[in-house]
Amino acid sequence: MDFKSIAEKRYTTKKFDATKKITDAQIEDLKHILKLSPSSINSQPWLFTFVSNEQVKNDLAHASYSNASKIKDASHLVVFSVMDNLEVFEKRVEENLLENSIKFYKQFVKTQTEEKTINWLSQQVYITLGFFLAACATMDIDSTPMEGIDPKKYKEILHIKDHKVLFSVALGHRHLDDDTQPNKIGKSRLTADTVIQSID
Repeated sequence: MDFKSIAEKRYTTKKFDATKKITDAQIEDLKHILKLSPSSINSQPWLFTFVSNEQVKNDLAHASYSNASKIKDASHLVVFSVMDNLEVFEKRVEENLLENSIKFYKQFVKTQTEEKTINWLSQQVYITLGFFLAACATMDIDSTPMEGIDPKKYKEILHIKDHKVLFSVALGHRHLDDDTQPNKIGKSRLTADTVIQSID
């Protein structure tokens, strides 16, 4: 199936089939794909936490407002976090980045306020989201990205250090009763002329 067809089929799943699980091999592939995610100056300021433990998933569901049922029924939950301990991050930069990337960071990123620097790092994590959702779709895995969560409770439950939780993605397979599937209601999108411009 070509990617255009995959994009037309993909949707944000509202109801997962709790009886269908993603295979271990697929999860390992997704982990590898996330590791390969692009970022500005190859900064990689992220942490991806894969959760399949039912008790932990249930605890996270209770910290996810209206998204609770999606998380409980999903096969896995992936939590995306950004490094907010800049001292630790700068050490990673010095140890792993190329000289030009280190120079860029010191001249254009580090010179900003801590808040602006973390915002810039957070933008890199959001780049991975699109990359990840596309990968899931090509593997016939359904997904639901969610910002409607309590980041502080997530961090506490998962014992995350030096990072701030940004959002999570529920993974699994759509339930046949999910009435929001594209083959039932179509896809609601603005016209191409509204959101795309071409300068020839």
